[in-house]
Parts: sequence; structure tokens; C-alpha cells
Amino acid sequence: MKTLYVKFIVITIGMMFISFILAFIISNSYYQQKLKPINDQKNTQVALDIASFTEAHPEIALTDYLASIAATGYQFYLIDEAGNKTFLGEPFRDKRLPSTIEQTVLNGEIFHGILRFPQETFVTGFFANELKNTIGVPLNHNGSRFALFMRPDIKFLFNEMHVLFAWIVGLTILLSVVMVLINTRYLVKPISDLTKATKSLESGDFNVKVDSNRHDELGLLSKSFLQMARRLEQTDEIRKEFISNISHDIQSPLSNIKGYTSLLEKESVTTEEKSQYVSIINGEIERLSSLTKQLLLLASLDRNEDIVKKRSFNLGQQIKDLIRNYQWSISEKGIMLEFTLPDIEIVGDPSLLDTVWDNLLSNAIKYNKPDGTIEISAQEIGDSVLIKFEDSGIGMKDLEVERAFERFYRADQSRTRSIEGTGLGLSIVKMIVDLHGGSISVSSKESIGTTFIVELPIK
Repeated sequence: MKTLYVKFIVITIGMMFISFILAFIISNSYYQQKLKPINDQKNTQVALDIASFTEAHPEIALTDYLASIAATGYQFYLIDEAGNKTFLGEPFRDKRLPSTIEQTVLNGEIFHGILRFPQETFVTGFFANELKNTIGVPLNHNGSRFALFMRPDIKFLFNEMHVLFAWIVGLTILLSVVMVLINTRYLVKPISDLTKATKSLESGDFNVKVDSNRHDELGLLSKSFLQMARRLEQTDEIRKEFISNISHDIQSPLSNIKGYTSLLEKESVTTEEKSQYVSIINGEIERLSSLTKQLLLLASLDRNEDIVKKRSFNLGQQIKDLIRNYQWSISEKGIMLEFTLPDIEIVGDPSLLDTVWDNLLSNAIKYNKPDGTIEISAQEIGDSVLIKFEDSGIGMKDLEVERAFERFYRADQSRTRSIEGTGLGLSIVKMIVDLHGGSISVSSKESIGTTFIVELPIK
């Protein structure tokens, strides 16, 4: 995966390179189509003017005259009918020239070497210091025939290259700006989409869509943003569900307390009825007290307060003591409980872990069937201990299993309306297990039973 930084560098360099290539191709085409014919025509006229001047002034020394012109920035090659050759000005790098061309010029024709010079990929025609890259004109002086081949010196040509270089630079800048604008839009658009999506989240609309198919930091940011949006949506749903549930769990016992308190004020109430009403009121108060304690414990766990006080203790003995405390509830429901709890010393917070076993056992009893079964076991495996709570109760659906550890979530009310609970127990259990560096899993079949497995490090 390329990082955004590397991608931006690669794209920018690539754009500059492509822009330069395109500008060079366009400029080269301009040279071949436009500048080259003009250059050939201009130099042809200069050569013809030189030839006309020498013909009109037979008294001048031909080589001296050509040498003086060469000093102004020209290169000459002069050949007569006898084959005598004279070079004037800067020497040619390549002096090869077919004799047929020399003879053709001696016979009175003009040789357009600049125009016919091969069209190379680069603008070499301007710089090729070759005899073939010249203008050849016939020249008559003092009754003798000559062939004069001429080309401007490279320094002279450089002045004309200013136009070509200006085209290259101008097109490079223009194409670079266009491509940068396109690339910037490509890079900035996902950020703009994320900004719009953020505003949607701010207004409470969690159904946001952003492009998460990119393979760079923006793609990862988009994926993380979508995950955050889904998590916020779930949190919002949990918040609404929390308000609804906590309102019900507080309002229901308060209504009962108020109702039975009103009944106690009646003079017609018998002593037996008063005792019954007081018992109900105390039960509702105990229910509120339990809810308050669970909320306080959950708040402490949320704040990650230093509430875990670890020490070494006998895990098997702790669960056995808890089973004895529930013996009456187990017998009343006719449940057969079996356990395999060897003496296992672990390091942990006995009080918090007792809350874990208490929740798991009370759930196994509450949601069990009459004459059902509960199996509890503990087993050392390497540096960990596995504790299993298995019951033959009403079980859970797949969706209920997925949400089992969510706060205030309770299974299908149509099946559990007669079973009291706050929906906080399993969320507290999971947080305590996590604080001990362990894990908890649940498997369940509707109408068959549920199994919770807790894995804790021994030390």
C-alpha cells in the first residue's frame, strides 16, 4: 500500500515528466512544421545574396570576402569545378557530402539541406554541425563556377531557439497547472466527502456514505470513519434503550412502593395484609438498591478506577461457597446441579470474580426450566483456567447471543417477562473478566440451554 505522501510525490513527479514530454513533442512538431521551413528559406536567401554580391563584384577576393562573413557567425564550404575545397569559419563536425550534391549545385541548382535534414525525435536539426545540414547555392566569380554551402554558426542559431524554449517552458507550466488542479481535486474530494459526512453525523444522521475503496491513508480514514459512524449509531441506540430501560426499572418499583404505601394507610387493612405489603415494599426497595449498586459498579469499571485488588485465592472453593448460598433456590426449582471444582489457586480480585460467578449462576437458575440441570466445572490448561457454566434453560436466539453482553439488553420479553433483571449483569461480567486479562464466550440453543466459558490467567 502506497502512503499518501509517497503517492503525492510520485504523482507530482509523474505529472511534471508527462507535461515536459507533451510540451517537448508539441514544440518539436512546431519546429518541424513551422520553424524549419522558415529557417531554410531565410538561410537560402542569405546564401543567394552572398552569391549575387560576389558575381556583381568580380574584383573582390572571394575567400577573403567569405572569411569576413564567416566571422559574423557562419560556416562555409566552397568547391570549384576542379574539385578544390575550401572551409571557412568554424569547422564542420561531419564533412561528408555526396559528390552528386556538389555536382548538382555546380550545375546551377539549389541544395536545401536544412529543410531535408532528417526529422529526429529531438530538435537536432538546429544543432547538427554537419555538411549535409547546409544550404548549397551556385556561385560565379571571375568566370569560374563554384558551389557554396553555408549554415549559420550554433551561437547564431541559439538566438532563434529562444522562441522554441519559450514554447517548451510555457506549455510545461500550463500543462502542470492543469494536471495539479485535476490531481488536487482527486486528493481533496474524499476529504470534502468526509467533511459532509461529519456534518451529517453532527445533525444525527448516521446513514453516511464515503468512498472506502482507496488503498492509502484516505481509504483507511474513510473505513475508520464508517466504523465510527456505525459505532456511534449503536451507541445512540444503546443510549435510547438505556433511558427507556432505566426509566422502566426505576419507575416500576417506585409505582409499586407508592401503591402499597397507599394501601397501608387504609384502616381496613389487616395485620396479615400489612405484613404482606411491607414485604413487597422491602422487595422493591431491595430491587432498587441492587440496580443502584450495579450502576455504581458499572460506572467505576467504565472510569477504569483502581478497583481491582488482586491476591491469591482458591477459585474452586469460592464457587463451592457460592453454590451453597444458592442451595435453597436450586432445590426450590428442582434443579439438579453437578460440579467439578478442584482446588485451583489463582491471582485475582476475589470480590469482583465472585460477582462474575454470582451473575452466571443466578442466570443459570433464573432462566432454567423446572427440574432442569446445571453443570459447573473448572479446569487448568497451561497458564490458564477454564470455568464453564452450562444449563438446560430456555436458551437464546442467535441475535440474542450476539447482544448478550450489551448493557440493558434482555432477551425476548415475551419469553422472559416473568423473570426480573436489569440487563446489566453480563455486561459487568465481561468488564470484570477483561480487567483480569481473560475472555468470556457464550453458546446457546433456543429451548435447549446456554453455556458460558470464562478463561482466566492463573497468575
